[in-house]
Amino acid sequence: MKRTLNEIADWLGLPHPTGGTAAVTGVSIDTRTLNKGDLFIPFKGDQADGHRFVRQAFDKGAAATLWQKGVPGAPEDVPVLIVEDPEQALQQMARRYRGELDAVIIGITGSNGKTSTKDLVAGTLSPYFRVRKTEGNYNNQLGLPLTILSLPEDTEYAVLEMGMSGFGEISFLSALARPKYAVITNIGEAHMQDLGSREGIAKAKSEITDGLQPDGKLFYDGDEPLLGPHVETLPESAAVPFGEGETCSLRLLSAEPSEAGSIFRTTGLAEGEFMIPVLGAHQAKNALAAILIGREAGLTDDQIREALKSVELTGMRMQTVEGPNGSLFINDAYNAAPTSVRAALGFVRSSALRNEKWVVLGDMLELGALEVPAHEGLAEELDPADFDGVCLYGPRMAHLFRKLEGKFPADRLVWSGEDLSPITGKLQSRLGHAPLILLKGSRGMALERIIGELADTL
Repeated sequence: MKRTLNEIADWLGLPHPTGGTAAVTGVSIDTRTLNKGDLFIPFKGDQADGHRFVRQAFDKGAAATLWQKGVPGAPEDVPVLIVEDPEQALQQMARRYRGELDAVIIGITGSNGKTSTKDLVAGTLSPYFRVRKTEGNYNNQLGLPLTILSLPEDTEYAVLEMGMSGFGEISFLSALARPKYAVITNIGEAHMQDLGSREGIAKAKSEITDGLQPDGKLFYDGDEPLLGPHVETLPESAAVPFGEGETCSLRLLSAEPSEAGSIFRTTGLAEGEFMIPVLGAHQAKNALAAILIGREAGLTDDQIREALKSVELTGMRMQTVEGPNGSLFINDAYNAAPTSVRAALGFVRSSALRNEKWVVLGDMLELGALEVPAHEGLAEELDPADFDGVCLYGPRMAHLFRKLEGKFPADRLVWSGEDLSPITGKLQSRLGHAPLILLKGSRGMALERIIGELADTL
């Protein structure tokens, strides 16, 4: 973005301010990451007031600032726009800037796999187009506008992740971004405490079509029947299912691990063999969305195939990490819900990467009334014939521990509610066997710490 402050005032329906010719080249809500030329947007909350940092923002090179009407002390010696609500102003700026962009917007949501799918789609398009994507977790009512405003004007494709915790949030983001293409990766159990049921989650995720352009398309998990009632509202040609089922327009036939990642075969709208540098059949399924969007962009299957080979995924998503003494970690510790945990366990169960296999599972959060049955239900996925040992971390994993007692030998089953040391101690005793170790838990559990702690003990 490169606009004068006067142009931004026009976007917001405000009079031109003193110093309105100042050039604004970005937007920031945090002085710690502010760049020279940014417009600083202060937010006034219960615990902190961003207006206190306005002077610091100018010391770091801010070109101008917003200021909330009614907050005393607005500076008079620097370019300022007085607004009713800084958050709404940020969103309105993004809305207007989006209207001036020629970029094709791709919106991605789902209970699991949003970030991986975003990376796969962006990585497929990047060798052939000018592509930008959501960075970090900038996928909400603040993050998405900031991402849009950060897009260079020559962007050809923007891949935007859309997250939510309740009804109406995806609808708002979709209306703001107005995507040409939308993706629903799957429907899991995350945010059950806010949405009440998987049917509620499917309804909330399907809001991504609310802002879909008239000639746009939705690519969705064709193996999820709960999406059926929602996609029926779209023209048949605008709803494209992908997955393993026979009714999917692009089908995943098989997925096998390799030293470099996963090799998978497809049929339907794209035929043949593809490779991605990440493990897991669920990641191969996410790649189907990338293939479909690549074809919409005019790429050949061979171009897509070549691009997928070198895609770089955000860390802690089925990420392989070489550990001490020949051990191999699969770091899938960015987040967890029953669907994604079962997928990760399924991969380890069928994997031949190592002979000895251990899994470390951390609490799954935000499950509401499903908290107890969801943790207990994982017992069905864990059998001593498939896994040499299980380590459980967090108070909620006590439910699973009780289900596994007696099923696993006592020396192959560990649970700790708050202290990681019993788990790292057990794993350390197995490192000489060069095991495969899966780390899977919700973000708050930070299971990736185990890798560093084991390295530090040697």
